[in-house]
Amino acid sequence: MSSPEIDECIARLVTTPICPAEDASKYAKELQKLADKYANIEQAKKESRFFRALADENRIRMLKLLMLREMCVCELKVALNLTQPTTSHHLGILENEGLIKKRKHGKWAYYSIANKKLLGEMKKLGLLK
Repeated sequence: MSSPEIDECIARLVTTPICPAEDASKYAKELQKLADKYANIEQAKKESRFFRALADENRIRMLKLLMLREMCVCELKVALNLTQPTTSHHLGILENEGLIKKRKHGKWAYYSIANKKLLGEMKKLGLLK
């Protein structure tokens, strides 16, 4: 929405009895400050990436298995009936978001939960069972 459209919309709003303001331009600035403080765009982008990482049933299943114990790629691949490239792709997404961590042992890569406190909170909220 362009600035004139915002101003016109706010100008109409401040003429109604439900609006707490009388000056449209001041009110628009207040709203923008409110958004910057409580709905910061950079934080929202970070949270959006986090939730996208959780927005796949295979990744959720991987997290649940890794909550039980550390596993290598091949264990997750077999347990979830996935191909190796698909398993690695999902693990990479979870790792990039800091949900899991990788430990190399020779040619083997073992994955575990990176932040057990975060996942504990998610369990409390019913996001993971």
